[in-house]
Amino acid sequence: MGVKFNREYRDIVRDLGSALGQIDNCYDAFEMERADWDELEREEQIEFLRTLADDIFYGLGTEPYIEVGEGKVQYDPSNHLIRVWTDSQIVHLIKLI
Repeated sequence: MGVKFNREYRDIVRDLGSALGQIDNCYDAFEMERADWDELEREEQIEFLRTLADDIFYGLGTEPYIEVGEGKVQYDPSNHLIRVWTDSQIVHLIKLI
């Protein structure tokens, strides 16, 4: 299937990475402990989150949603969006077109 998009890919990954950083325990995706995550410089955390965003973007092409830490990420093809959720609240909407 694949995620369809028309925006610059790097902009989508940047926005998705930023939204992922708002999910509680997002560092679980890297099999890190909170203390290890907190020891990273902010730029290192951002790079980790962009790498995760890249992986999730491609994963959403085959999975309806992907759990991350305390939240989940879902591709909405009919609205050309990626939704990032924490518990029952939407944290961020990433536009794909």
